[in-house]
Amino acid sequence: MFKKFYTSLTFWVLLAIFSGILLGHFFPATGVAMQPLGKYFIDVIKLFINPIIFLTIVTGICGMDNLKKVGRVGGKALLYFEVITTLALLIGVVVAFFIRPGDGVDTSGIGATDLTKYKGEVSVSWLQFFKENITIQVLLFSILFGIVLSRFTNKQRLLKPIYLASKYVFRALHWVMKAAPIGAFGGMAFTIGKYGIATLVPLAKLMLCVYITMAVFVFVVLGAVLKYYKISLLAFLNYIKDELLIVLGTSSSEAALPSLMEKLEHMGCHKSVVGLVVPTGYSFNLDGTSIYLSMAVLFLAQVFHIDLTLQQMLMIVGVLMVTSKGAAGVTGSGFIILASTLSAVKVIPIEGLALLLGVDRFMSEARAITNFIGNGVATVFISCNEKMFDKGRMYKAFHQRKAGEGKYAIQHHAPETKEIDINAAAEVKV
Repeated sequence: MFKKFYTSLTFWVLLAIFSGILLGHFFPATGVAMQPLGKYFIDVIKLFINPIIFLTIVTGICGMDNLKKVGRVGGKALLYFEVITTLALLIGVVVAFFIRPGDGVDTSGIGATDLTKYKGEVSVSWLQFFKENITIQVLLFSILFGIVLSRFTNKQRLLKPIYLASKYVFRALHWVMKAAPIGAFGGMAFTIGKYGIATLVPLAKLMLCVYITMAVFVFVVLGAVLKYYKISLLAFLNYIKDELLIVLGTSSSEAALPSLMEKLEHMGCHKSVVGLVVPTGYSFNLDGTSIYLSMAVLFLAQVFHIDLTLQQMLMIVGVLMVTSKGAAGVTGSGFIILASTLSAVKVIPIEGLALLLGVDRFMSEARAITNFIGNGVATVFISCNEKMFDKGRMYKAFHQRKAGEGKYAIQHHAPETKEIDINAAAEVKV
């Protein structure tokens, strides 16, 4: 029992996060120097994202008996994303309006901060978004490639090397994931060392509101989404807890994205749904980011004692509905989105962004975790809605996670095509 405990990924990631906090707090300079550990870990994980998207989508589409399902799944996913992210924006506005986290905040330090890099980049180009977002490009190419390949009469023979590649890509991913505690340690040590826990005090009310609001959104809204299909949110969160801890430590949902796709498929989601919904959601289903952005805008309005009208608040939601998606995947996009929103509304000084610079990093964990959970829930929901979900596999996966089993077989298969099972299973560590 004790051996299982100290050899589990969960234990080591938790220990790494705690150690990173201590190092960053007591030895800030050393903590800042740990940044490469987190950065390089994320960079290595990123190498797996596009190959996994390609392999998952191509094999998933070829396993479908009806290509119309591809368009239907994509359409439902985009509709779901729009409804849920709009709801997240509205929740953020409502909470910030009634709690008023910006009241009484000192603005004396605003003038000393250089915000020119945000002021000069306040517009969002959809063309630039598609050109710079490699994930979306790979997604579209994979869909087209999968559709073409599915029309071949001997597609099973052509798929054999693809399944073999998938087997070894996932095996390599699991070896890399063994370094997750190192990445989590580096990311947390850098955050605490550079920004310091003391920076949280002045804006503690805003942080508390953001964290509580996101928790309520996850357990109430996303919990209700899963409950509609009689699936326990708590069981699902327990199933992906290792990935959640990695996201917490690195402040990046990318760090656990490939592992999430693998686990969703293992718990019964059809691989084509996983391949379509998860990478698309990474750019268009940013629930946590939506909540944070809407609360941040109202926070700044309250700091400067600006009473927004209902029309102006609805305008903020409308602008964020576009900009929060158009800037996805762009470095520093949070402040670019805020800058573009403030410029569009034209009633809140853009200089107020300086107030958020110190605590933004500490809220990025909440955003990343909420985004991560939201995309997992979206995939399960779409799979259930399309009747492409195996609850038997889900119960088995949840039981394995609860029982603390260290291994499971990843079944790369499509129910409609028997030949696709060849060379498709590999024993891998969780």
